[in-house]
Amino acid sequence: MQNGTRLAAVDLGSNSFRLEIGRYEFGHIQRVEYLKETVRQGNGLDEDRNLTREAMERGWACLARFGERLAGFPRAQVRAVATQTLREARNREEFLARGSEVLGYPIDVVSGPEEARLIYQGVARLLPQSDERRLVVDIGGRSTELILGQQFAAQAVASFRVGSVAWSQRYFPHGEFTAQTFMAAEIAAKAVLDEALETFRPDAWEVAYGSSGTAGAVGDILALAGGPAGLITREGLDWLRERLLRAQTAERLRMEGLKEDRRPVIGGGISVLRAVFDLLEIDRMQVAQGALRQGALYDLLDREQPGTDLRTTTVNGLMQRFDVDKAQAERVARTACALFSQAAPEGSERAARKLEWAAKLHEIGCRISHSDYHRHGAYILDNTDAAGFAVSELHRLGVLVQGQRGKVRKIEADLEDPVFALQLLSLRLAVALCHARRDPDTAGLALRREGPRFRIAARPGWAAAYPQSAHLLREEVQAWQKTPWELAVELP
Repeated sequence: MQNGTRLAAVDLGSNSFRLEIGRYEFGHIQRVEYLKETVRQGNGLDEDRNLTREAMERGWACLARFGERLAGFPRAQVRAVATQTLREARNREEFLARGSEVLGYPIDVVSGPEEARLIYQGVARLLPQSDERRLVVDIGGRSTELILGQQFAAQAVASFRVGSVAWSQRYFPHGEFTAQTFMAAEIAAKAVLDEALETFRPDAWEVAYGSSGTAGAVGDILALAGGPAGLITREGLDWLRERLLRAQTAERLRMEGLKEDRRPVIGGGISVLRAVFDLLEIDRMQVAQGALRQGALYDLLDREQPGTDLRTTTVNGLMQRFDVDKAQAERVARTACALFSQAAPEGSERAARKLEWAAKLHEIGCRISHSDYHRHGAYILDNTDAAGFAVSELHRLGVLVQGQRGKVRKIEADLEDPVFALQLLSLRLAVALCHARRDPDTAGLALRREGPRFRIAARPGWAAAYPQSAHLLREEVQAWQKTPWELAVELP
């Protein structure tokens, strides 16, 4: 990437939406602009876990403002990620469709572990180089992420459904502070976080860091009250809790450094933070400057180069975990990508990379079933935590894996996209051509797109030399019937 390139990250959190714009300079990203709006989408989930119309409208309005600021940014230089509220929302697709439109860029919903990985990247990139073993704690609106890491590598990640907005709604719904409600909130938080003890035990780390909203807000308040800058201590948390109890309500609470947007969720945030301190035996926590949005920016850099794209490493790990036949997977991937490149429009490098991943994982379901491995493979990809991947990216890989066999019309909703249709056809043809589990003879085999028609042709004599492959290609014509696409096969 060239020096001076601008990059942008949008963080759709449960409490606030944030926009970070940076400039790439000699391996680092320098902040150019930062915008934050308190949207409180986490408050907008009803009892059926649907986002209310009001919550969606607030989010869309904010994204429209962000979109105006981002006008002109190339798509490859913007990453928008959504977290726990949109992981939970049953009607998230409605919000994401309109939200992506007004923002002007696709919005990725990331899993809890992937959110944790991105948080660690953001924290680590803004810390001095060190071999210290780190614990990073990020208390968001509806989830809390814990990460163990060293230098730039996250070694253990976890996400728990406990956060400042959710706990404030549940235990301080009217903004009233009592010793009993604080005790109940902290006990409940410890119950959710209890399983973290085995991995994040005190001897597993040396320095604790607090990232993002709650930690930043508490750190600011304690510093303005006379404490060390950028440091949260047990004594400081005890003092802060007493101040809330003395005020009795959030409305009456007056403290230097407490911002208005933090006031309604301060009770829940402090409860969860105190629970983390007690459970993990933390005495001191440093406030980190980096957060999810910085991690998303640096992730954009890694995604630019196939050699540094974490998703490639993740795919290789999944192949190993599910005992995929590596030789066959790579054979199908080479064949599929070669066919795809013949008919793909310019600028399809990212689509080719995703096709390669799908091809390498096309037999991931074989350990479960040999007859329905394509369906099981799709299920695995839809329900696995895969570092570097957004939920939507895994789903799209799963659709390709499921679509490698059988009638194509079962996934017709995805076929409106010509590039996806070409990805799917290339994968299906590659699976057919590699049916004997050896390298196929593809010399003279040509794939073309002509409007709504794909055409594959072979050199004279190819069909006679490979009758089973020719038979499978002719059968593929039937599979594409009743879809928006037509397939023509010419085998002289």
